[in-house]
Amino acid sequence: MAETTALDKTKILGLLKKIWDNYSIVLVTIAIVLVTAIFNPRILTVHTMLSIMRSASIVGIIALGMTFVIIAGGIDLSAGHVVAACGGALIILQRNPDLPLFVALFACIAVALVIGMINGTIITKANLPPFIVTLAIGIFFRSVTMHFLGGATVSGRNVPEFTSIGMGTTFGLPNAMVAFVIMAIILSFVLNYTKFGSYVYAAGGNENAARYSGINVHRVRIATYVLLGLCIGITTIFDLSRMAAVAANTSGLQYEFDAITAVVIGGTALSGGKGRMLGTVMGVFIIGMVNHMMVMMNISPFLAGAVKGTIILVAVLLQKQDK
Repeated sequence: MAETTALDKTKILGLLKKIWDNYSIVLVTIAIVLVTAIFNPRILTVHTMLSIMRSASIVGIIALGMTFVIIAGGIDLSAGHVVAACGGALIILQRNPDLPLFVALFACIAVALVIGMINGTIITKANLPPFIVTLAIGIFFRSVTMHFLGGATVSGRNVPEFTSIGMGTTFGLPNAMVAFVIMAIILSFVLNYTKFGSYVYAAGGNENAARYSGINVHRVRIATYVLLGLCIGITTIFDLSRMAAVAANTSGLQYEFDAITAVVIGGTALSGGKGRMLGTVMGVFIIGMVNHMMVMMNISPFLAGAVKGTIILVAVLLQKQDK
């Protein structure tokens, strides 16, 4: 009888551990929503939730691309600076009334793709640490952007066809949120059900084994940085179209930090080879909730970095314990 009881306890503990391993991020998200609702019941209103997701989706789109980069064993500290760089191209071209809007939008994404290609190529071909390369590239392009824009805020044409991209809605939902959800579904499929997705996991999980299996690890990693560049370009369009302006000093500032935070608390291992798109989506929502809680509780915005840094540290420590 005692043996049966012990066996039952073992099964229950095993089941609970399995549930926690697979759905911990969902449970944590629910817990944060409930705790926040206790302090501010209005957070459960549709209007508040949409407002949170409108803001969170901007960085969230970057986080989707960052998930691929980190799973493949890389990291990107240039994302926020790239927003300013391709945003400068977007606004400068959009200011010209003789150019169709799609030219400016295409140029914005093209600049982000090229910078992503540069990041991936230097990292793989020169065999340099990703955080050093992306940090240097980010600083370089922020500096170039500040030079060409004179370190100032440059405004574009405040026309509905442009501003409605970031401020408009589709079926009552913010456009940025709709784009975030659609991209999350598509990229989740790519990550889980395509050869490229399996190559990304292989490149980050065991690089040598991936090479012996015939996978071109360099090409895969470069592709993840280009994919992240695409996500950054799309983010820039939604972000800067809201005000039809770009600030050379502050546009995109700390976006990479928020994106990495969302990815890590979503369960993606910084060491590579492990992660899920659902976790990143939940992580993005958590970051949005945390930002809202800080405003609601009147916490100084200067402490935002301390709060998010603590979240990253705790998430990494939990990942280490799971190994």
